[in-house]
Amino acid sequence: MRILLVKTSSLGDVIHNLPVVSDLRRSFPEARIDWCVEEAFADVPSMHPGVGQVIPVAIRRWRKNLGGLATWREMRDFRRRIGETRYDVVLDTQGLLKSALIARQAQGRRCGYAAEAAREPLAARFYDATFVIPRNVHAVQRNRWLAAAVFDYPLDLPLDYGIAAPVGAFSWLPKGPLAVLLTATSRDDKLWDERHWCAVGRALLARGLTPVLPSGHALERQRAERLAAAVVGSVVAPPLRLPQVAALIARASLAIGVDTGLAHLAAALRVPVLALYIATDPALTGVCGTGFVRNLGGAGTPPSVQEVLTVAAQALRA
Repeated sequence: MRILLVKTSSLGDVIHNLPVVSDLRRSFPEARIDWCVEEAFADVPSMHPGVGQVIPVAIRRWRKNLGGLATWREMRDFRRRIGETRYDVVLDTQGLLKSALIARQAQGRRCGYAAEAAREPLAARFYDATFVIPRNVHAVQRNRWLAAAVFDYPLDLPLDYGIAAPVGAFSWLPKGPLAVLLTATSRDDKLWDERHWCAVGRALLARGLTPVLPSGHALERQRAERLAAAVVGSVVAPPLRLPQVAALIARASLAIGVDTGLAHLAAALRVPVLALYIATDPALTGVCGTGFVRNLGGAGTPPSVQEVLTVAAQALRA
């Protein structure tokens, strides 16, 4: 059996889809499972040994360069690549119009959410078979239930993200236990107050953990450097690619992050993780895993420093 999964973005959504691979692999050990994903997140399915070919797509980048000849050549090459293999099932677990149109480029029986279950109901028109999956359950569970409905296997398989972080050598890291602080996110209203981060960083140092601050673009790095200057003994990570960030998180005794895909990565790696919600509700998309995972706060009700430190102490004891 050959299966193509379509889950393109964003980082957290892609991570939420990893258990589908584990479920399929346990149900069909001989299956070949490929995955179409945005190029920026292609390293995530590559971490799962159950994934065969990763087919990157660059919709985000193409949208910004539709007038360029190179963009149209890349789009042509993508259509050729995704269409060259005959799949038994093409499964779109994203439920968006863009993901449904990508699924249409592939050969095989295309399956996805029914209109009343999809995030964008129009997507359902492009599938050969649709399935009604409850909308009021966590995204991880929705993905798994959809796959189970399509392939008719039991829903009682244990949750397994199936990934292991690559080994990383970090000569810049001090020895001893680490706490990775994921302070950056895609929207400013999701940020936690920098004074709160400083208080948490100092408390972690007092417990013998070195706070490590990864960052991406320039503004994120400036924030990390401000926090490190205020919390003497913490470390700003150098620029890292996603596999290196995964390796860093895997070495940590604790990860604390705002509403960001990297918090979900920590959960997938079974690193104790606290996810802090300031402007969003974690009920359907919060961190989910089989290790120590906690979602704190919610839309308009950010967690307090004391709440975070209390739960962090529980995580470290666990």
